[in-house]
Amino acid sequence: IYNYDDKNVWTFVRVENDHTVVGYRQTNGWARTRTVYFAMEFSKPFKSYGFKNFGKEDYKGFWRKFDQTRNFPEMAGKQIRAYFDFDAAENEKIKVKFSISPVSTEGAISNLRSEISDWNFERVKRESQAEWNKELGKIAVTTLDEGEMVNFYTALYHALLTPTVYMDVDGRYKGLDQNVHNALHKPAREQGRNAQRPDYALANARASASVATPFTNYTTFSLWDTYRALHPLLNIIQPARNRDMVRSMMVHYDQSVHKMLPVWSHYANENWCMIGYHSVSVIADAIVKGNLNGPEATKALEASAQTARTKYYDGLEYYMKLGYVPEDKNSSSVSKTLEYAYDDWCIAQAAKKLNRTDISKEFLIRSENWQNVYDASSGYTRPKNSAGNFIEKFDPLKTEGQGFIEGNSWNYSLYVPHDPDSMISLMGGKKKFSAHLDELFTMHLPDEFFAETEDITREGIIGGYIHGNEPSHHVAYLYNWTDDPWKTQERVRMILKNQYHPTPDGLGGNDDCGQMSAWYLFSALGFYPVAPGSDQYQLGSPVVKTAVLRLENGRTLTIEAKNQSNKNVYVKTVTINGRTLKRNYLTHSEIIAGGRIVFSMDDEPSK
Repeated sequence: IYNYDDKNVWTFVRVENDHTVVGYRQTNGWARTRTVYFAMEFSKPFKSYGFKNFGKEDYKGFWRKFDQTRNFPEMAGKQIRAYFDFDAAENEKIKVKFSISPVSTEGAISNLRSEISDWNFERVKRESQAEWNKELGKIAVTTLDEGEMVNFYTALYHALLTPTVYMDVDGRYKGLDQNVHNALHKPAREQGRNAQRPDYALANARASASVATPFTNYTTFSLWDTYRALHPLLNIIQPARNRDMVRSMMVHYDQSVHKMLPVWSHYANENWCMIGYHSVSVIADAIVKGNLNGPEATKALEASAQTARTKYYDGLEYYMKLGYVPEDKNSSSVSKTLEYAYDDWCIAQAAKKLNRTDISKEFLIRSENWQNVYDASSGYTRPKNSAGNFIEKFDPLKTEGQGFIEGNSWNYSLYVPHDPDSMISLMGGKKKFSAHLDELFTMHLPDEFFAETEDITREGIIGGYIHGNEPSHHVAYLYNWTDDPWKTQERVRMILKNQYHPTPDGLGGNDDCGQMSAWYLFSALGFYPVAPGSDQYQLGSPVVKTAVLRLENGRTLTIEAKNQSNKNVYVKTVTINGRTLKRNYLTHSEIIAGGRIVFSMDDEPSK
C-alpha cells in the first residue's frame, strides 16, 4: 500500500496559460480511489515547459501526431515529471502558489484565489503564524527547562495537524459514494425555489441525511490511534472542531453502502485499517461530555449501534454469537474481542446519557465479553478456537501468531479500560496486580519477540511496556485502581522523560496522527482519559510548572504544580479551587468549568 510501481494510477497536467497550471493525480494505495486535483500559479510567466514519462508503458494513440514532451499544453501518464523554464535573472526569486481540491481543478483554482489573492508572501507568512499562535496559545505553559517547553508545543502542533479539512471553500467535497456533496449546504426549508435551479443544485450538491447544519468536513481518521487521547483532548481545547469531526463521521455513515461509521477513512475512502469500530468511542465521548446533543446525538447513537451489529465485519458474527472472536475463524481475535467489548461499553454509555435503555442494556452485556478470553490458569488473555478451547501454543511475550495485533498478551491483557476493577479482581486483586505492573515496567523484552511486528521498535519500549504503539497508552494509569497510585505518578514521569525528546528523532514511535503527542499533552498537564466515553480523567504527575487553558466557553483553567522539580515526581495533594480532592480523577465538568487546580509535588510518595 505504500510504494509500489502501480500505485500511481494516472496523472494529468493542463497548462492554462503562461503562468497557470492545473491537473490531478489518482492513486491506488492507502485510499484506493484517491484523486487530488490541484492548481498552481507562478509569479512570472514561463517561456517553455515539458515533461518526461517514466512509466513502463507509453501508449500514445493518435496523440503521436504531436511532440507532447515539449510545449504541448496537456500532459498525461502514470509516472510523469513536468518542468517549467523561465527567463530569470541571477538570484531572482519566483513565487509559486499551490492549492488542492477533492472535487475538481475548478475547485482548486477557486481555493487558491480565495485564500491567497495576491503575491504578498510576507503577509501570508504572518497570517499563518498568527493562526498557529492563536491555536497554540490556547494552552500557555511554563516548564522547568526549554527542552520541555519545546516538547510541549511540538506535541500540541502535532496534535492539531489531523484530522484534516476535506472540502473546498464553497463546501464541496467528494463523498464515500464518490459523488460530490456539500458541507455548507442550506437546510431544505431555506433553499426554497432556488433548489430547482441547476446552477444552485450544482453549487450545493448533495446534503446529508444526518447532519442538518453547515459544518467543516474532515478526513484522515486514524481512529484506532486517536480515539484514545486525541479526540478527548479536542473535546477540551477545540470542542466545536471535534463536533464537526463527528459530523464528518456521520456523513461517512450516510454515504456508506455498508451503513457503517468510519474505521480508518481517508480521501473519500474506507481503507479498513486496524480493528475495532472506534468511531463509537469518539461519538460517545462527545455525547457523554455534552459536546453533541439533541437529534444529532440520537442519530449518532443509532449509527453506532448499527455499526456494531454489522455481522460480516471482521469477526463480529462470531463475537455476537459466541461472546468472543475465535482465532481459527478470524485472526487477531483476542485484540478484536477486547476492543469490541470496550466499544460496546461506549455505546452503552451514550445510550444511558440519551435514556435509550434498550440500547444501553444490549451493549452493556456485550461489554463484558472481554472476560471470555481471559485464562485464569495463565493470568493472561489468550486466543480461543470456535469450539471454546484456548489455543495451546501460547507465549504472552510474542507479538506474532498469538491472537493480537501490534502487541502481545502481556500488554493487551491490561486492555479493559472500561472496567479496571473487574480486571484487577480477575487477575488476583490489587496487591498482585500492582506487582504485575511493576514486572511489566522492569522486565527485559528480547528483540526476538517484536522483530517482525510493524511499528514496534526498541526505542519505544520500557521493560516490557510498549509505549511506541498505542494499545498500552493507558497502562501506567492503572495503578490508580490499586493501593499504589504513587506508582502511576512515578511511571508517567519516567515515560515522559524516556519517550519524548526535543530532537528530530524525539518520539519512541509513530505519532499516529497525533495520538502519541496527545498522550504527552494530557500527561504533562497531570491527567489522562483512560476510558473515553467516561467523564473521568485519571490523575498522574504533571511535568509543567504552570498551564493556563483558555477554553472555548470563555472560561480559563489554571493548573499549577507547586514545588515542581525533576526529583519531585510524586503528588502529595490536589486541590480544585481550594477544595482538596479525595479521589484519583478529575471530571470533565470540573475541567470545563475553569478555575484552579493545584498539585503539591514532593520527592517522597504518599503511600
